Amino acid sequence: MTSLELPRSGLRNAAGRVRGAWNRAAFRIAGWLPKGLYARALIIIIAPMVILQSVVAFVFMERHWNTVTWRLSAAVTQDIAALIDVYQSYPQDADRATLRRIAEQRLRLAIDFLPADQMPAPVAKPFFSLLDQTLSSELRRKVGRPFWIDTVGRSNLVEIRIHLGDTILRVFAQRSSAYASNSHIFLLWMVGTSAVLLLLAILFLRNQIRPVLALADAAEAFGKGRQAPNFRPHGAREVRRAAQAFIDMQRRVERMVDQRTTMLAGVSHDLRTVLTRFKLELALLGDGAEFEALRRDVDEMARMVEAYLAFARGDAGEPARPTDVSLLLEELKTSAERDGLAAELIYYGQPVVTLKPDAFQRCLGNLVSNAARFGDRLLITGNTDHRWLTVTVDDDGPGIPASRRDEVFKPFLQLADGGHGDQHNSGLGLAVARDIARAHGGDIALGDSPLGGLRAIVRIPL
Repeated sequence: MTSLELPRSGLRNAAGRVRGAWNRAAFRIAGWLPKGLYARALIIIIAPMVILQSVVAFVFMERHWNTVTWRLSAAVTQDIAALIDVYQSYPQDADRATLRRIAEQRLRLAIDFLPADQMPAPVAKPFFSLLDQTLSSELRRKVGRPFWIDTVGRSNLVEIRIHLGDTILRVFAQRSSAYASNSHIFLLWMVGTSAVLLLLAILFLRNQIRPVLALADAAEAFGKGRQAPNFRPHGAREVRRAAQAFIDMQRRVERMVDQRTTMLAGVSHDLRTVLTRFKLELALLGDGAEFEALRRDVDEMARMVEAYLAFARGDAGEPARPTDVSLLLEELKTSAERDGLAAELIYYGQPVVTLKPDAFQRCLGNLVSNAARFGDRLLITGNTDHRWLTVTVDDDGPGIPASRRDEVFKPFLQLADGGHGDQHNSGLGLAVARDIARAHGGDIALGDSPLGGLRAIVRIPL
């Protein structure tokens, strides 16, 4: 490695560390920021406003407020220095009446003379007092005598005591004469206008976000197989364009589903007609043993045609409506008991859920029939919370290996090892069940059952 490559590698390493630190900081900041568009838009509006007003307030405090306070304090200090000069230059004013009159009428100061031993002890300075700092600095610079000031004892007066050797000059000055006390008015106006602008931004943003939320709700309802009858494009031009594109897409999907349903209805009618003719001809041939195998083949073909059509048809055409899921599960439990299974049903939560009842019953029916085919015990558990309807079907059968649980949802797949693979049917039971669950916006997952067999978990969003 040459001498030039060493600095370059060091720079690359340093750049990598800086990039990594930046990415970590950005990730943490992103975790603190709100996730909603409404809150983020408010931050986009509020952040520049706060920064701008903070800069303006800083400039005002640092330049205007400090400068005005310094000049006012300097003027008061000059007046006090002039009074001291008059006191020392004109001793013929023994009772100091003229000096008091000049201070009160010309300088708006109230003065008094105290014995030399009445200088208070120094007190703790305020943590932050621009007046105390500025006035003390000016008194040290222009008077140059021991002094004591009190800027917090009285609300509208500032008391100053200056040691003159044989006496103490006590001065009361208006706080407004030495301090820019109207700065709070500026701050009040700044905060008030900011609150008004923020209120207007919230109102306008809410009206702009509402069409986006309506579009999201309509898309979510369509994904769950439901309709949003009151949805219409409104809001900003871009939002209306997106809403109209969604409506056009929804119409195309519905038209495609209608065409598929119509085609399948025709195919179903033609196939069933042929199968009915086969059955009629077999019935006319008599009850001979040589025709029994042919009858079984025709019945098997009829079941396969029905399964194919059910898989291709899905849940098209059925509207979603409020359904008592507990009653639906009770029917499945009763059906399983008629097939000889020891079935048990447990349900938690609110049973009424909006879904397509016939399609959902066919979905769960396929799962229950699979469990009944391979097990002797069946446990159906239903649960609803604020977000999901969850139904689990447990059996005590042989189960399915974890490595093959995704494969069994493929259409026409039949497991050769005797698992839940519909090997006595067309291999479409689980495929139909998952297709219906996904049409509702949910899904089906397989796992290990506490009964020792397979667990099928159906989750549907509410």
